[in-house]
Amino acid sequence: MSLQELMRQRHEKLARWRALGVEPYAYRYEPTHHAAEILAWGDAVTAESGRRVRLAGRIMALRGHGKAGFAHLLDGSGKIQLYFKADQLGEQFQRYELLDVGDWIGAEGPVFRTRSGEITVRVDALELLARSMRPLPEKWHGLKDPETRFRQRYADLFMNLGVRETFRRRARLVTGMRRFLDGRGYLEVETPVLQPLYGGAFARPFVTRHNALDTNLYLRISNELYLKRLIVGGLERVYEFSRDFRNEGMDRWHNPEFTLLEYYQAFADVHDMMALTEALVSSAVEDAAGVRAIAYQGQPLDFGSPWPRISMLDAVGAAVGEDVSDLDAAKLARLAQARGIETRPGTGAGGLLDALFTELVQPGLARPTFVVDHPAESSPLARASRTRPGVVERFELFAAGMELANAFSEQIDPEAQRRAFELQMARRAAGDEEAQMMDHDFVRALEYGMPPTGGVGIGVDRLAMLVTDARSIREVILFPQLRPEEGIAEPDDQADEEAGTPASGGAKPGTSSA
Repeated sequence: MSLQELMRQRHEKLARWRALGVEPYAYRYEPTHHAAEILAWGDAVTAESGRRVRLAGRIMALRGHGKAGFAHLLDGSGKIQLYFKADQLGEQFQRYELLDVGDWIGAEGPVFRTRSGEITVRVDALELLARSMRPLPEKWHGLKDPETRFRQRYADLFMNLGVRETFRRRARLVTGMRRFLDGRGYLEVETPVLQPLYGGAFARPFVTRHNALDTNLYLRISNELYLKRLIVGGLERVYEFSRDFRNEGMDRWHNPEFTLLEYYQAFADVHDMMALTEALVSSAVEDAAGVRAIAYQGQPLDFGSPWPRISMLDAVGAAVGEDVSDLDAAKLARLAQARGIETRPGTGAGGLLDALFTELVQPGLARPTFVVDHPAESSPLARASRTRPGVVERFELFAAGMELANAFSEQIDPEAQRRAFELQMARRAAGDEEAQMMDHDFVRALEYGMPPTGGVGIGVDRLAMLVTDARSIREVILFPQLRPEEGIAEPDDQADEEAGTPASGGAKPGTSSA
């Protein structure tokens, strides 16, 4: 039967509900229990009628036997069986006969155990809370098509109950990180999403127009420079869970809109932030998953301390069989070309080293690992290393081959920061659209004096991937970005078929963009 015919039948039933004097879209209902709570009573439930309950939820299955029938009701905690019998419901049995799978109902009655042993509610009072005018997507056998699942996340959440747990686990992850930072004296703040000048990362922005100000504004690609302004102002420990936006490609690890946690601490350096980040992430993983040793896509992943630390220069050198610590651009270009690694014309030593690292080293970083010794050229907001020339005090955190975090000993010298911005502007003039902009106001803030500071950015979506065992970042973003849908308006057999190719989300955290 066509979707159009099924929806026509449901509209006819809607009229019959109203003929019974029932408003099919209720204003409120007050349940007393949830399904999981009742099922947890276990052996205390017997075949005899027991405690009365009021439940509210969506009907997920119906089966009738003349003057009696069963349904499975899904609420926010899970499913439970309902039993309807004509001599118990009286005139309200007509309501049961008009129900469809997908309807929201309120059901009241005693709890008992059926002869097959299933805990059930015998309904003696039934209220319709909301009619489902569209049949549930059974033709996908439980809504399995990935594109449809991400586009119709509302259906995904009631058809695939494991998805609910994914987002509950993500919420526990975020709550755990917030509690960790709050407990260490950090202040949660909010910084602008619309910015007159974007910065803090290598990425292209989304541009919008502010009519009243008659100027272009940018959706932020990072909140880094604003948080550091707060350190200048004397807020010594700050953090923000920010929605950031980067106008770049989508794949398994990238979405144009993503969540970044950034935190900054005065009087700290990258080594302090490394220890803090290890403790924070380990604690948050345990909050979300219940343990620190988890599995990701079949691979054991232990977030217990200590985590290894490796040098980017040394790791790339070992991978190519040559010393690359001199950061010679011609040598690095030759090494990349010999291995078929594509780079853009004019890419400097920093970009070439990063390309070699990404291709040859990063995929093998399974356990949580800090990578240090990044080239100064690709780290314009970080301070120079105190121990090794040509590199900066920076770390990136990797696990399961993914970058999870990026951190610096922050540049606090206004003149050094100005020169770094000027080099970035020269790169822009040479055609690098992702090079950072000169931010005169940020330099002015540094001129007032900024104390020694360490800062970290963590990609929340990617960390959520690990604790939920999600292969694609789309699995942990409630509404990932997708291609525009075609043919949504007409309720015919093709109306729910999805257009376009799968896309996924999440952007590389910190100051670099994949």
